[in-house]
This record gives sequence, C-alpha cells and structure tokens, in this order.
Amino acid sequence: MEHDLKALINKCDRAIKQEDYDTLMNYYTDDAILVVKPGMIARGKEEIKNAFIAIAKYFNNSIVPTQGEMIILEAGDTALVISQTLLHADKEELEYAMDRRATYVFKKNLHGEWLCAIDNSYGTELINN
Repeated sequence: MEHDLKALINKCDRAIKQEDYDTLMNYYTDDAILVVKPGMIARGKEEIKNAFIAIAKYFNNSIVPTQGEMIILEAGDTALVISQTLLHADKEELEYAMDRRATYVFKKNLHGEWLCAIDNSYGTELINN
C-alpha cells in the first residue's frame, strides 16, 4: 500500500512544476525551513514561497521535480522521507547536481494532515559543503 506522503510529495512536485506556490504553501508548516542551497535556508512560508519563485527564475521557469526511490520512516506524528529527487530543467550550466538524495521531515497537524517541516533536497550532501 502506498504511503499518504508519496501522494502528497507528488502534489508538491506538480505545484512546483506549475509554479502554483500558493497551493504549495498549503503543504508546509508555518515554521518550515527550505534548504535553498548549501549555506542558504528559507524560513517560514513567505521566505519559502519567495525562494521557490527565485529557483524557478534560475531554472528559466522550466523546473520539473520528480521522485525516484523513496523510504518513509514514521514515528507517531513525525515522518522522515529519504528520496531520490530528480530535477529536470532547460538550463545547461548547473552548480548543483540534479539527481539528489533528499531528506524531508513531515509532521501531522491537528487534523491528521501531513505538512512539510524540513525540505532538504540536498540531503546529507550538506555535510560536504
């Protein structure tokens, strides 16, 4: 049986591709963080939304994220997602890899809905930087 988080992450990927950042923000906690790139973190929904707009511009508004293999470790209202995150875009020169081993942390809210608290598409690669 597919975990609910796989479907949620697919919705997030679709919102990123469609540049529907208002919908995307519905899937984040109010105090969420996004690793924009090593050494740069966006905090809270407003900063995260602005970061996604800047990321889209960097990728010439062509970014398409997808997920490969995924492992979900769940304990109560918290889940760690380890995922092969693949990014495709119409941009030739790239500073960072487009095939990543991401780590995401999700928390359930009072309504039992999963929300992203930590969005780190670089995963353990942060240690190397």
